[in-house]
Amino acid sequence: MWNQIAQHISQVTGATFTASHQRPVGGGSVNQAYALVDGSRAYFVKLNQAVRIGMFEAEALGLRQMEATKTVRVPQPVCWGTADGSAYLVLEWLDLGYGTHRSWQELGKNLAALHRVNSDRGFGWQQNNTIGFIPQPNPWTPNWVEFFTDHRLGYQLRQAKQRGGHFPDGDRLLSQIPELLAGHNPIPSLVHGDLWSGNAAVTKLEEPVIFDPAVYFGDREVDLAMTELFGTFPTDFYKAYHLAFPLEPGYERRKHLYNLYHILNHFNQFGGSYEQQANRTIAALL
Repeated sequence: MWNQIAQHISQVTGATFTASHQRPVGGGSVNQAYALVDGSRAYFVKLNQAVRIGMFEAEALGLRQMEATKTVRVPQPVCWGTADGSAYLVLEWLDLGYGTHRSWQELGKNLAALHRVNSDRGFGWQQNNTIGFIPQPNPWTPNWVEFFTDHRLGYQLRQAKQRGGHFPDGDRLLSQIPELLAGHNPIPSLVHGDLWSGNAAVTKLEEPVIFDPAVYFGDREVDLAMTELFGTFPTDFYKAYHLAFPLEPGYERRKHLYNLYHILNHFNQFGGSYEQQANRTIAALL
């Protein structure tokens, strides 16, 4: 398998690459991740079952779309495919370091610039993708309330019920979304889609970078909300973002609605206490 991946790298880069060795590295809870090394060159390789190649393809396309905006640094996708029963995604290797006040300010400013990239087709994306390994439907939809109700929260609730979750007030919350979002009319912004602290870092050159996206055009507040779900980003990030692109009144309430999507998604992937957390959030919103 590794030789096939190395050959693919050689083909797309035009420079011969020989996989001298590979070593496991941290890559989240969904995929296996490796550093694939040839002398002084290295690539970051994600592996999963071959049937999940579409997940990697969508991730690569999302990274390329963000990269094309020239707003925020992302790892460049090199190639993807299947070999020996595994799907793989090869990414640029980034040497990560520690953030400074300046680098987190830069990330806030750069994310604001990404969010100013808009779509004239409405909310959604060019294809469906995944968040973790859970499907994320992205049909073009002109109305944010409809998109979020049907293709975000409603979809996750349906998946959760099929997995045995019990959410007695879930349907009532769905019916309340038009009221919860009343007067809020976001423009369709290009969003990372899965922006928690584990998907952002700073390189050794102090350049902020974000990765592992679940890209679509949505309300930019979904990204800001998720940065607060599992811990928060440094204060410098928020100050710089708000200075560049101030949030509208009501965000402090909307963020809990938006983060419910991610809580349900975690239940659908991992089960456990996320069911109770989701029900507590639903009760608070109602």
